[in-house]
Amino acid sequence: MRRLATATFICAIAACAPAQAQTTQTPAAQGQQPAKPKPVATQALRPAVQAPADTANGMSQAERLSLQSDLAWVGQYNGAITGDVSERMVNAIKEYQKLKGGKPTGVLNPQERAGLADTARRKQEGVGWKLVTEPTSGARLGIPTKLVPQQTTDSNGSKWTSPTGTVQVVLSRRKEANPTTAALADREKKEPGRTVDYSVVKPDFFVLSGLQNLKKFYIRGTFKGDEVRILTILYDQATENTVEPVVIAMSSAFTAFPAATLAAQPAPRRSVDYGTGIIASGDGAIVADREVTDACVAITIPGFGHAERVAEDKERGLALLRIYGAHGLKPLALSGGNAKSSVEIVGIADPQSQGGGAAITTVKAQLAGTGPGDASLAPAPGLGFSGAAALDGDGRFVGVTLLKPGVLAGAGIVPSTQVVMVSADAVRGFLSAQGVKPDGTSLDVKAATVRVICVRK
Repeated sequence: MRRLATATFICAIAACAPAQAQTTQTPAAQGQQPAKPKPVATQALRPAVQAPADTANGMSQAERLSLQSDLAWVGQYNGAITGDVSERMVNAIKEYQKLKGGKPTGVLNPQERAGLADTARRKQEGVGWKLVTEPTSGARLGIPTKLVPQQTTDSNGSKWTSPTGTVQVVLSRRKEANPTTAALADREKKEPGRTVDYSVVKPDFFVLSGLQNLKKFYIRGTFKGDEVRILTILYDQATENTVEPVVIAMSSAFTAFPAATLAAQPAPRRSVDYGTGIIASGDGAIVADREVTDACVAITIPGFGHAERVAEDKERGLALLRIYGAHGLKPLALSGGNAKSSVEIVGIADPQSQGGGAAITTVKAQLAGTGPGDASLAPAPGLGFSGAAALDGDGRFVGVTLLKPGVLAGAGIVPSTQVVMVSADAVRGFLSAQGVKPDGTSLDVKAATVRVICVRK
């Protein structure tokens, strides 16, 4: 290409010489020694090189999100996974290329991109990586379900642990007047047994890491208004080779306050909806949420099979389901207790909130107001809990919890939700009107709790 460009340039100048010879005598014609031609300066033409950031900006948002996530999984990217192009992302690509013995251009060729994706995928599968929604706060986070398969949830957040406690993941939530990241970080530093060896405090978030007694810890915290969200990861030093790459991915995937949709928009029904049901009688009567079980092509109760919706109460929002041929049912005693200021809600969170699982969990809520036959509760227990039993301080049934979401369902966000508790009296009245006589005597609410799955067109 260099020779071709040079030759073309020289020929273009040489082509002018014959035209001059027709009008002007040359030095040779006048008996003079011809002067030596001056060398012609030439320069090869080089194509413009596109900057790595420009190349990344040419990708789709989904491609950039996937790239950042994969870079996090191989330990090269430690920023928030937003899909935004940054110098940090470009540098992460260069470091990955160096690691693989390639030229650090900042732009992955197809072979490099495929290798990165394959490595990240294998690492994710190895730890059972799932993106979940924490039931009580609505925060989004990634959970290595094979490392921490056990989950417990209450009104203060959720905790995931390994069977022996060597790895723990805690998402905590609380209200605090006029919080700042500096004050939040300072409080976390003072927790007993903690030695901080890394600290970053920004106006909108803080990160701490170090040793807590004999475990390593990583903390990422933030706030919005008076709501505080803190992710804490604890792990034995013997597990750090396995856990630390996952910690980077968890930090990057943590979204404390997912952007909600406008509350004025009605929530469209999902093709598959999940709720909770309460076994009310030994012959297969189940109380559930009317909205969850509306317009279903099929209703399934895992462990029992198909269920039929036989009645509804539009005013209260209740539905009566029935399963046939089931044996050994343990209906809950619906005699009714007395909820004074708080209740315990026992239900089954949406699979998305627990990495595909179906664990029965308990969350606490406060009575926020009363009405004719029902009460308002706060905070919302999360998707999947609609239809769950509410218990008083003595573990007695006081009502059915119904969720009325005000934003798009299934977006991975726990919405700003109205939570209603239909009283035990109203539940018994509904069953009586349908000819169902509750015959449960047990206070074992978990034995009487089932998941309800509605499949729509």
